[in-house]
Amino acid sequence: MANNSHIEWTESTWNPVTGCTKLSPGCKHCYAERMARRLQAMGQPNYANGFKLTMHDHALDMPLKWKKPQVIFVNSMSDLFHKSVTDEFIIKVFSVMNQAHWHQFQVLTKRPERLRRMDDRLNWTDNIWMGTSIETQQYLSRIDALRLTRAKIKFLSLEPLLGPLPNINLNGIDWVIVGGESGPGARPMDENWVLDIRDQCHAARVPFFFKQWGGVWKKRRGRILDNRTYDEMPRARV
Repeated sequence: MANNSHIEWTESTWNPVTGCTKLSPGCKHCYAERMARRLQAMGQPNYANGFKLTMHDHALDMPLKWKKPQVIFVNSMSDLFHKSVTDEFIIKVFSVMNQAHWHQFQVLTKRPERLRRMDDRLNWTDNIWMGTSIETQQYLSRIDALRLTRAKIKFLSLEPLLGPLPNINLNGIDWVIVGGESGPGARPMDENWVLDIRDQCHAARVPFFFKQWGGVWKKRRGRILDNRTYDEMPRARV
C-alpha cells in the first residue's frame, strides 16, 4: 500500500484507497488501472478487487510509522474524492496527514467539485498540497473549484496533456506539472503546448515542473524541454 515512487515529482506513494472509474479523456489509458490488474493477477491482496474502488482501513496509519520526512503522493492508484469514498474515510485520511506533520502530502483529484463541497470539513494543515488534473481546455473549470478551497498549496497536474491550454488563470496556483501520456496507445503531445504553458508559468511566477514527453517508450523520449530539465517546486510552508 506504500512504496518508493518512480514519479519524478514525489518521493513515496501511499494508497489508503485503490481503484477508480473513468471520468474524462485523460482517463482513457489509465496507468493505475493497468497496474491494478497486474497486481491482482500476481495475487497482491490489496488488489483482490482489481480496479474496483476499495477503501483500506489497515493502510491509514502507515505515514505515521515513517519517521524520515518524505514527500508523499496520496492515492496514486485512485482518487480520494471519488463518489464511492465516504466522507468519513476522507476525513480519516486528512487526520493522518494532519498528525504526520513532518511529511509533505500531495493529493490530486479530477473531482474538485466534491473537494470544494467538503472544504469546510477538512483540516488544511500546511503540509497538505492539493491539486487537480486537467487534460484539455474543456476541463479548465476544475481550477476554479480548487481555487475556492482553503488548501495552503494548490497545484495543477496537466497530464496527460491532450491539447493546448492558452490563457490559464494561474491566480492562487502555487505549482504546475506538465506531462505527456505514456504506455500503450499513448496520444502525442505537441511541444508548443508545453512551451506556452511554461511561459505562462514564468510570467505568473509559478513554479513549473516538466515530468515527461511520454509515449510508448517514455524513457527513450526523456524529459528535456528546450535543452534543459524543469524541476521547479513550490516552497513548503512548514
